[in-house]
Amino acid sequence: MTHARRIGVTAVAVLAALAGSPGLAQAQQPPGTTTSAASDSGLPPGWRVSGEGATRELVWRSERTVPMGDARVEFHAGGRLLGVPKAAGDGRTFRLALDRAAPLKDLRVLAAGRRLDAPADGSGPSAGNSLAAARPPAAPPANPVDPGKPGAYRTVTGEYDLDPVKLPGFAQPVEMQAVVVAPKGATGKRPLALFLHGRHGTCYKPGGDDATGDWPCPAGLKPVPSYKGYLQDQKLLASQGYVTVSISANGINGQDWAAEDGGAQARSSLVRQHLARWAGWADRPGDAPAVVRGAPKADLSRVLLVGHSRGGEGVNRAAMDSLYPAPAAQDGYRGPVRWKIRGTVLIGPTIFGQNPVADVPSTTILPGCDGDVSDLQGEVYADGTRGISKGAALHSAVYVVGANHNFFNTEWTPGKSEAPSFDDFWDDPEGERDPVCSAGTRTRLTADQQHKAGATYIAASARLFVGGDDRVRPLLDGTGRRAPSADPARVLTHAVGARRTGGLLPDAGVKVTGGKLCAAIDPDPAKACLREDAGGTSPHFAWWVTAKEAGRGAVALKWSAPGTAAKVTPTKPLSLSGAKNLALRVFVPPNTTGTKLDVSVTDSAGRRARLGQVKVDGLPGTERTASYWAREVRVPLTAATRGGFDLKHVKSLELTPRSRSGQAWLMDAWGWAPGTPAVRAAALPRVDIGRLRVKEGDSGTRTYHIPVKVSGHGSGKVRFSVLDPESGRAVDKLVTVRPGSTPVDVPVVVKGDTRFGYDQQHDLVAKAVRGAVVGSYLGGVVAENDDPAPEVTLTPVTDKVTEGGTLTWRLSLSAPADVDIWQPARVLPVTEGAELSTKDVDPQWLMDYSGDAPDPERPLSQANLWVWTQIPAGSTTAQFVVPTVKDQVAEPVESVRLALTDDNAEPLPGHPAQTGTVTDAP
Repeated sequence: MTHARRIGVTAVAVLAALAGSPGLAQAQQPPGTTTSAASDSGLPPGWRVSGEGATRELVWRSERTVPMGDARVEFHAGGRLLGVPKAAGDGRTFRLALDRAAPLKDLRVLAAGRRLDAPADGSGPSAGNSLAAARPPAAPPANPVDPGKPGAYRTVTGEYDLDPVKLPGFAQPVEMQAVVVAPKGATGKRPLALFLHGRHGTCYKPGGDDATGDWPCPAGLKPVPSYKGYLQDQKLLASQGYVTVSISANGINGQDWAAEDGGAQARSSLVRQHLARWAGWADRPGDAPAVVRGAPKADLSRVLLVGHSRGGEGVNRAAMDSLYPAPAAQDGYRGPVRWKIRGTVLIGPTIFGQNPVADVPSTTILPGCDGDVSDLQGEVYADGTRGISKGAALHSAVYVVGANHNFFNTEWTPGKSEAPSFDDFWDDPEGERDPVCSAGTRTRLTADQQHKAGATYIAASARLFVGGDDRVRPLLDGTGRRAPSADPARVLTHAVGARRTGGLLPDAGVKVTGGKLCAAIDPDPAKACLREDAGGTSPHFAWWVTAKEAGRGAVALKWSAPGTAAKVTPTKPLSLSGAKNLALRVFVPPNTTGTKLDVSVTDSAGRRARLGQVKVDGLPGTERTASYWAREVRVPLTAATRGGFDLKHVKSLELTPRSRSGQAWLMDAWGWAPGTPAVRAAALPRVDIGRLRVKEGDSGTRTYHIPVKVSGHGSGKVRFSVLDPESGRAVDKLVTVRPGSTPVDVPVVVKGDTRFGYDQQHDLVAKAVRGAVVGSYLGGVVAENDDPAPEVTLTPVTDKVTEGGTLTWRLSLSAPADVDIWQPARVLPVTEGAELSTKDVDPQWLMDYSGDAPDPERPLSQANLWVWTQIPAGSTTAQFVVPTVKDQVAEPVESVRLALTDDNAEPLPGHPAQTGTVTDAP
């Protein structure tokens, strides 16, 4: 995604945003320094364009602080992504360099699909309007083996702090600091579990209420110890015989706003830097820090990676880079891979690139009340592995009802943290409580309950992926068993991979009758799986870079009477040979119960077998939750083993509703058998897209090509999407990739000129479809504007009027520009005589331009009149007017002073202020 490439936070914007922001350094806003209202700028309230020339920026100011978190704050316009803005230190002002000439229509601020610049309108049907609707799911049967119970070992804890490392693209070095918890008295080599925290505040002032995103921390501030937030999880694993290490990544959090991938590659580099040190210490124990020397030797052939939020995407990338090396220029670790990653645990993770590693087993924990990564995009770590590689690795999705994003880390939990912390699922500003996720409801977990559940499922993953104990698999693979140690949390699971066969996926080749094949990502309501007013969202449909996406969808069913079957026919028959059950992943609307579906299959010879009936309930959910999440249900294949039915050639699947009315969505169907097969990573090609930055020049045209690098082995299918720089619409190309070849050639023609404009950005994105992995999923060519902005002058048109007349000035450009020019002007105090007051001008004009009312009467220079005027592209002039009103009060000659200003509301040198005068009507 496009990122802001310039940092210039203006003093006025910061002062305006700081005013009234609790816990932040307070500053008084100087008179006359507010932005113009919507009717002046043409932009919605809270938005403006600032800066001059090549430093033009789109600025949005939030009405309240937006805490530093893991979801990416994005600017959208007209349904397309404009870019990822840079947050100012006030936590309320966000700025994006205007490096493309897109129309600024229908502006929105989104974070993980949640809109930040406007409250939910509540116009859609509610997924849960009352506390009575929010009931926890019934507790499933207990699993015979409970991995949440402490093991036999006592534990020892210590820290190490090594020299920082320099990572590509980051100006400041990143710390190499960690806390180690190890089993005391354990003999032999022990598996290693490494934890990586997510994106949180980096620095805080002891005794204060807020954290900042600085790095390194300024004087008087301390680093937020986010890496210490998993000690409970570490101690549980250490008691069971694991050596554990949790590493700090504040240096990445403080700088990743400038990284096109959100810092995923940098986090991978940091993880592998630590793993390399552990591998070296295993060979040379005398070089190790004291805490490592005192721990059992780590077995680097058995590594579990645990990542929270952006840390989840980071450890996923570390697993990828360990199997399929990244290009040297972008990787902060270039040494040998002396470890084997057996599995990953991803807690509320981001997945901006939608690039899961198919051949490394994973558990993705999805917090049902996540107020940060609220679209639960981590579901893609399961869904996005389907059909990519061999399919032997288990990919589990674990939905924790009532868990928020932050409380899996005690250093992000109020009452437990050293630095300031907060509940990321906040109540509505007007005080309306959420029936599912507000504290104290029947479904919301306490911090201790949530963390205990998280520790239990981390331990379950370690026991299955690293320890090979198949007895805990039913806790993760959708079988429907619970770990008593996680009680009272209600934890639901589904999975893909392992011993699943067949695979009916709702893609473009599937034929559906009695229902419809719907698109996960499509702006057309007739094609989309969920309407915008659905009353909640689906993790399965988390948005990607493009406005519509091929190859990801579901089968949607809707009925008003029972008995009408939906028939799903794939492009070629499926084999369910060797399977015990047919497993389906199906979701229904939140808070609904008792949806029943008969399940039947037909083979290529036309023989039909009714397998049984499944019952699906919805999750507790409201408009603010991503609770359209699939439950795994299974029916035995016993009926299909009689009468000559051919399980090797299953032609179609039928779902027949038996409830009176309802809706359901089928995500996929698989043949299922118990067991966890051994996993061996396939040799796959890896794709990385680069980015060129070129100058446009003054004349002629030049052709550039978007760099695409393919490394690794073999061949695979990758979908490339070319994004139009003006509309953002994507043109897809499904391409076979092979190492050393140029799989897709995207020429970019750059035309030189001498007129000022924005940078022109041409983007290419990639997503693996089959037999490939994608590292750097986004790149392209940026043609940089190399022409200076035209000079602006202010001249009077009508600067002497009687009251009731309109004072008028002309803003003129020295030359036309290819883009809109926004120039600020400020009303200054007069230097002599009487000044025009707020009651001498049209009251609606005053409200539109300053947001102030005429009362109390005061000089116009004290009415916050700092106005941005638009000079349209191709034009060279615009007017600034001050309409006056006639009154019955005898007044002396009054005047107003107007000056062009810079982005800090300071008058421009060499541009004298202009004075307009108003006399009484005769």
